[in-house]
Amino acid sequence: MTEDSKYTRQTVTSVHTWVPGKLFSVRVTRDDAYDFQPGQFARVGLPAADDPDGAPTLWRAYSMVSAPGQPWLEFYSIVVPEGLFSPRMARLAPGDALYVEKAPYGFLTLERFAPGGDLWLLASGTGLSAYLSILRDPAVWNAYRRIILVHGVRTAEELAYREEIESLARRPDLTSHFAADPRKLVYLPIATREALPGMPQERLTTLIADGRLEQLAGQALAPETAKIMLCGNPAMLADARKLLGERGFKPGRRGIPGNLAVENYW
Repeated sequence: MTEDSKYTRQTVTSVHTWVPGKLFSVRVTRDDAYDFQPGQFARVGLPAADDPDGAPTLWRAYSMVSAPGQPWLEFYSIVVPEGLFSPRMARLAPGDALYVEKAPYGFLTLERFAPGGDLWLLASGTGLSAYLSILRDPAVWNAYRRIILVHGVRTAEELAYREEIESLARRPDLTSHFAADPRKLVYLPIATREALPGMPQERLTTLIADGRLEQLAGQALAPETAKIMLCGNPAMLADARKLLGERGFKPGRRGIPGNLAVENYW
C-alpha cells in the first residue's frame, strides 16, 4: 500500500453477532484523517479469497454505525449466504484486516433538511445503520423538536441495537432533553412475522397508508412539520416514496432544503 493509495488498512477490534449466520456488526480502527458526516457510508474492502494477503479487490458499501466523534468505525451487516463479501466479513476476528476507502460517500445527512420540527427516521432491516450514527451524534438532538425512529424487521430477534436505542434517555449528554420532553425520542420496532407488544404485525408502508404509523407515533406525518428519511430495501423505498410524495413530501433541489431524503440500502 503506497502513500497515494485510495484506501487504508484498518484492524478489526471486535465482532458482534446479533443473529447467528444472519446479522452481525464489525468494529475496526479508524484512520486519524478519516472524516464523515452522520448518515454517510464507507466503501470497505477485502482481498480475493484465494489471495488473503493480497491487495483488496472486493468492495462493498456500508453505512457508518459509529458517530463522527468516536475513535473507531462500526458497520452493521446482513449475511448474504451466496455472497462473495458478507460471509467472509462475518468470519473476521480481532486482529484481521479490513480496508476502508479514504473518502466517505452518501447524502443521507441532516444537511438535506432545515432544522426544526420532527425528524422521522424510517428503516427496514440493516437500513437502521445510518440512523444509529445520527442518533449517536449530539447535534441532532438540538436540531429537532422530536425524533421518531421506526425500524421494520421480520422477527424480534432482528431488532439489533434495540437495547442501546431504548437506553438513549439515560445517556448523560441527553438527559436534559428527555427531562424537558420524555417523548424526545419515539422508538417504534415493528415486525411483520410476529406480533410485538403494543405493535401491529404489519409492513411499514401499510402503516403509512392507513394512518396507523402516525397514531403509534402520536405525531402527524405532515410536510409542514416533518422531515423524513427512508433507508432500506428497494421495494419499501419505492412504495414509501410514492405514498409520501402524494402527501407533499419532496427531496431538496438546487440548494433548497427539502423534507424527504432516501437511500437504497440493499
